[in-house]
Amino acid sequence: MKRIAEIGELGVDDIPYVGGKGANLGELDSAGFPVPPAFVLTTVAYDYYMEGTGLLDRIYEVLGTIDKGSDQTLADASVKIRALFEEYDIPQDLKDEVLKSFRGMFKKGERGFVAVRSSATAEDLPEASFAGQQDTYLNVFDEDDLIDKVRKCWSSLFTARAISYREKQGFEHSDVKLAVVVQKMVNSEVSGIMFTVDPGSEGTHILLEAGYGLGEAIVGGEVTPDTYTVDRMHKKILKKRISKQTWMYTKGPEGNTVKIDVAPDMAEVQKLNDSLIIDLAEYGKQIEIHYDKPMDVEWCLENGNLYIVQARPITTLGNGVKQEGASMDGANILTTGLGASPGVAAGKVKLFEESMSLDEVKDGDILVTSMTMPDMVPAMSRAGAIVTDEGGMTCHAAIVSRELGTPCVVGTGNATKVLEDGMMITVDGMTGTVYEGDVAKKKDASAAATVTFAPTAPVTGTKVMVNLAIPQKAEEVSELPVDGVGLMRIEFLFTGYIGEHPMAMVKEGRAAEVEDRLAEGIAKVCRAFYPRPVILRTSDFKTNEYRDMKGGAEFEPVEANPMIGWRGCSRYASDNYRAAFMCELRAIKKVRDKMGLRNLWVMLPFVRNTEELDHIAEMFEDVGLRRSRDFKLYLMAELPVNIFMAEEFCEYCDGFSIGSNDLTQLIMGADRDSDILGRMGYFDERSEGIKRAIAHLIKVAHSKGKPVGICGQGPSVYPEFTEFLVREGIDSISLNPDTVLKTKNMIASVEQKVILEGLRALRDRS
Repeated sequence: MKRIAEIGELGVDDIPYVGGKGANLGELDSAGFPVPPAFVLTTVAYDYYMEGTGLLDRIYEVLGTIDKGSDQTLADASVKIRALFEEYDIPQDLKDEVLKSFRGMFKKGERGFVAVRSSATAEDLPEASFAGQQDTYLNVFDEDDLIDKVRKCWSSLFTARAISYREKQGFEHSDVKLAVVVQKMVNSEVSGIMFTVDPGSEGTHILLEAGYGLGEAIVGGEVTPDTYTVDRMHKKILKKRISKQTWMYTKGPEGNTVKIDVAPDMAEVQKLNDSLIIDLAEYGKQIEIHYDKPMDVEWCLENGNLYIVQARPITTLGNGVKQEGASMDGANILTTGLGASPGVAAGKVKLFEESMSLDEVKDGDILVTSMTMPDMVPAMSRAGAIVTDEGGMTCHAAIVSRELGTPCVVGTGNATKVLEDGMMITVDGMTGTVYEGDVAKKKDASAAATVTFAPTAPVTGTKVMVNLAIPQKAEEVSELPVDGVGLMRIEFLFTGYIGEHPMAMVKEGRAAEVEDRLAEGIAKVCRAFYPRPVILRTSDFKTNEYRDMKGGAEFEPVEANPMIGWRGCSRYASDNYRAAFMCELRAIKKVRDKMGLRNLWVMLPFVRNTEELDHIAEMFEDVGLRRSRDFKLYLMAELPVNIFMAEEFCEYCDGFSIGSNDLTQLIMGADRDSDILGRMGYFDERSEGIKRAIAHLIKVAHSKGKPVGICGQGPSVYPEFTEFLVREGIDSISLNPDTVLKTKNMIASVEQKVILEGLRALRDRS
């Protein structure tokens, strides 16, 4: 066990040795991601220093003086402990090792600048981020200063915020040690943070934030960054929020970190161009694939080159269910910002400044400040909600609030100016809105008078299923009161688990790898929902989507209209894709038979004729998949031909699932991606023609004993459309996770209404 380790020697399993930051940097470097050179003073070096000084016993004496009811005693204890570290120098032999590694990072005669970063052994864990709990020092170049900053990092293990956070998270102080990362400094022109899964989406989006200069301004919430939302599957930028930035941190003439003005003509310009946004999102996808979990990634840009300077598991995705924003019609809006942590809370404003004592923030106060600092965590844990002037979705206030489950609005720009101390306000952390008065209380009181008490979700005759995007959220989403997964898209396994075109991998002799990775992802979902059924839709990429995948250009033609081109079952019946589809089928067979997860069913998309189904039936037979009591084959009903020939298609399947998006597109002749037609109302599942088609399919399928479900967006968006489906006798409705509870209650209400109407009709006839 060495006191100094080069980053290339390290991996994610080395957290007890080099802390979360050091281990993850080593893992990224070993995996080939662009990580600046670094070395780490391991926990062996920390133990060597602590044991040689006898500091630990003295530290515990001071910790024993803390009054848990007073933040001031906590702060006083921290000051005393950190002063103890200043009494003891680092042993000379360890200094020599550090300086040798430092000098080895740079060419002879080059003036080297490094970042000195704390890396605790209980940091960047899946269950706790320890965001900002220890110190980081930038642009260090003097050798004596480097040694001093190492010691300061060690002592930052005992800042007031770190002591408080460990106690709240249940970590023993003696169990947490600190390594120190010394990393070559990147003088960032633009930097930021990326969440490979947007906390506000179902897993389909990547969230990027970007600002000028060094990343500390964004992490600390000192500036409001640009925010970009990227569709992870289609490599498309969905949304941009460009923020004004008037200053930035950068390296000063003496190597120190300085604050400088941004040129006026650049202040409101998009910080990262579209091409780099897509490149960075691709890095994020690959990092998530490597770790097999959603990740929080720090990045920076220097001279056109992107660097990854940290990655950690996201600790704040919640339970897979979006919390609804409150209905506050007519309430006076005081300010708005980014909804960074969902929930609604009302309380009195506590305007907080850095010079104030944390004890001034009482339980339930609404903490309003320009930005939160790591030192403020004890007060943040007492706050009913948090509102800041600056910051984005990945700033300190946002991350800590999501961990605490506290509603939070960031980036308002003016909260500290328009909100007065002691004012009663209501904060909606989902919509990012701050209202005057306790309007949430009024809403709850009126709701209590009209809603009957229901300790659990109601039982419904109509099965309620859930649409699932990525396997990583399966455990969380499985807690919902649903009857299974009505739609799991295998495309997300290709983009999130594999990242390469399947035919390219088959050509390279890697078909077994495709099958194993698919089986791994499918099995995660099936285990989470067992014994409830999981309906897996086989691949339905369009040619433009497959072509963008690694190795895809060789196998994908260029089509003028891919939406009605070579997709769905027409691929499986083609020699140009058959081998890849066989990989999908063998993965399904492996999950069902070798892994014993027989709750896996299959659904085929975009079925144009029964001849395709004859070919596919042979492929199923070739791998040993046969329809049975516990293995159902569903067909997507998303083309007009599926409606007109419903009777014939019934002979090939055990049921249908309506894809209302494509069905609407093809019946109405309205491109689902056309903003113009969407605004004009042509693309609408509630159109009479769509409703007649659905009613006809249900009638025909039921006459053949086949169930019909729906997995499109319609029921998640339009309550009246859901009522129509229930009245027509739909057998199951598959919903987005965030709408399950609301829609299930509505389904129960409609079913009750239908029963009462039937009873009245029976009474009238008698």
